[in-house]
Amino acid sequence: MAVKFQDYYESLGVARVASAEEIKQAFRKLARLYHPDVAKDKVAGEAKFKEINEAYEVLSDPEKRRRYDELGANWQDGGSGASASGRGHRGPARPPQGAADFEFGGTGFSDFFESFFGGGRDRFDGRGQPTDRAGHHEDSFAQPGRDIEADLLVTLEEALRGSSRKVTLKRPGHDGAPDRNDTYQVRIPPGVREGQRIRLGGQGGPGFGGLPAGDLYLRVRLARHPDFSVREADLYCDLELAPWEAVLGVQAAIPTLDGNTSLRVPAGTAAGCQLRLRGLGLPRADGTRGDLYATAQVKTPGAVTAEERALWEQLARISTFKPRS
Repeated sequence: MAVKFQDYYESLGVARVASAEEIKQAFRKLARLYHPDVAKDKVAGEAKFKEINEAYEVLSDPEKRRRYDELGANWQDGGSGASASGRGHRGPARPPQGAADFEFGGTGFSDFFESFFGGGRDRFDGRGQPTDRAGHHEDSFAQPGRDIEADLLVTLEEALRGSSRKVTLKRPGHDGAPDRNDTYQVRIPPGVREGQRIRLGGQGGPGFGGLPAGDLYLRVRLARHPDFSVREADLYCDLELAPWEAVLGVQAAIPTLDGNTSLRVPAGTAAGCQLRLRGLGLPRADGTRGDLYATAQVKTPGAVTAEERALWEQLARISTFKPRS
């Protein structure tokens, strides 16, 4: 089955020599435009949000980005195709054996991603030979079915409230039989974690000689969010403050997965200080929710007017604060 090359740099609108910070800023800007909660066109917005998430998943990871740059748009050609970064590679870069045997729909990731960076493949040994669940080679007629894995992109909102997703799996036909499309209604439970696998029993490869079919596993990959990062059940975000807000204190508006709320920033808050909002994180295993931590980021103006400069100079003269003493 043909796998279409995905230009992740084009998806984020950045140059191939873009820095990690430039890639991060481009993702955050696009994610705020196309996040399913704010996009005007929900269908198109959701598709674009998945596209930029996939691109950021690869380009924000130095090792994945290196592997991607070595592939290049001519990754299916034999010989010495040019890589995306302009460097040549020694031979054809092809999907691992088994990776292109199945095509998934509704997981949030492209077949290209699954082929090179995901788990959308049968279980194979290091030499590309099919094995059973115990890692034994299939060298006899009676064999249990092989397990199939794929990644499932889950937004933080889905991880909070739970969701239901329609996932399709195209299975290749054998001995002249046509391909078969299977559709599954997959329940995403509240509180799912990065790397957690959702099992669909008996929906993997067929068994032989009377032995059972394998299982289909969907491995959860939490979508990157423009505002929040995740650690276990806790969420983290940046809270940008003006210098006077950090000194005097302020009642600041802050986003949460439940909508905007207000946070009291105490006077004398230092840069890097974390302020906790209890119970506004993701669900824990015991049914309670984690917390949301807002990290204070004190921002200074890049340019000031003459009047503002005079006030800063007056403050510098009368202030007793000595940061380096």
